[in-house]
Amino acid sequence: MPIFNDTKVAFADKTDAQLRKAYWMFKMIEKPALTNIGTSLLNFTVHNNFPFVNGIVKNTLFEQFVGGETREESMKAVKQLFKRGVGSIFDYSIEGKEDEETFDAVCQEIKDIIKFSVGNPAIPFIVFKPTAFGRIDLYEAVGKNAELTSSQKEEWARVVKRFDEVCKLCHEHDKKVMIDAEESWMQDSADQLCEEMMEKYNQEKPIVWNTIQMYRTHRLEYMEANLQHAREKNYFIGYKIVRGAYMEKERARAAEKGYPDPIQPDKEASDKNYNAGIDFVMNHLDKVSAFFGTHNEVSSELVMDKMKAKGIENDNPNIYFGQLYGMSDNISFYLSDKGYNVAKYLPYGPVKDVVPYLTRRARENTSVAGQTGRELGLIKKELERRRK
Repeated sequence: MPIFNDTKVAFADKTDAQLRKAYWMFKMIEKPALTNIGTSLLNFTVHNNFPFVNGIVKNTLFEQFVGGETREESMKAVKQLFKRGVGSIFDYSIEGKEDEETFDAVCQEIKDIIKFSVGNPAIPFIVFKPTAFGRIDLYEAVGKNAELTSSQKEEWARVVKRFDEVCKLCHEHDKKVMIDAEESWMQDSADQLCEEMMEKYNQEKPIVWNTIQMYRTHRLEYMEANLQHAREKNYFIGYKIVRGAYMEKERARAAEKGYPDPIQPDKEASDKNYNAGIDFVMNHLDKVSAFFGTHNEVSSELVMDKMKAKGIENDNPNIYFGQLYGMSDNISFYLSDKGYNVAKYLPYGPVKDVVPYLTRRARENTSVAGQTGRELGLIKKELERRRK
């Protein structure tokens, strides 16, 4: 029997009614065509302030995938997860805004999260997206070493300042901060900023963690070059290792603009590259720590096997596992039950602002082979077990 199939452990906190509701929601997003229609309709109704939508969203999608509208409201989920040994990563899920006022407001929110979480082991990481602090076009221009205007230089200085303020505050309060990866065309400058923050704040331990998308080509080479630089400058590296979530967008843009496809040719190649990332971390634990963000059962078990083979304790502070809130509970709670370090991304924010995040996640789910089907199968199995 596969090790992640214990539905009694996975859904111990869920009532029958909650499981049936979750089954209905995963069933709705199982079909791409239905998901596209539903998410477009949801975005339209929320954008146009339909009065009934907030209540519907809060009682369905929010309940399954979001902690709440505020940090305080989300603490119920944080405490529930931590009772079972799973940490929470507050993910302030505001997307799609590109003005300086919003960038400053989000930066302040991230700093407030840091202060809010000080001394609370249930919240082991802080996280933010680079595009929450600056425009994607600006990241792209900086990454390409384009000549910036004076106003663009001032704008980039503000982006750097936001990065530094957050990383400095995390360093002062001994909180780890993960910087998410985004589209490939803006990632070079984000990587460079992450390296600068690591060199500055990771002298004693990994405070700043970059995100590596292994469905991209040349990421292993980047990690090797980053390690060499870290050894030269004597700092530690933290990585969140993921597969990636922008495949269709990446391929379409590469075809449209006529540059080489930055994505691995197929799922097998992506899986192979992810496994190579696992090996890279395991071979360099003296300098590298990793958060393996994956809903893939094979990858999770592979990390476990390699830890065991190298005599690494389950709760080694250099190795974390992570999944999204409301998904892959069969992996998260099995790992925590065995004493591994586990944390879930816990989105929160006002309904209107979080809907773009939720609809993006729904579309991603339909493109991940077997993910929704696995969730449905596990829920069905548990409901059947309870009826016996």
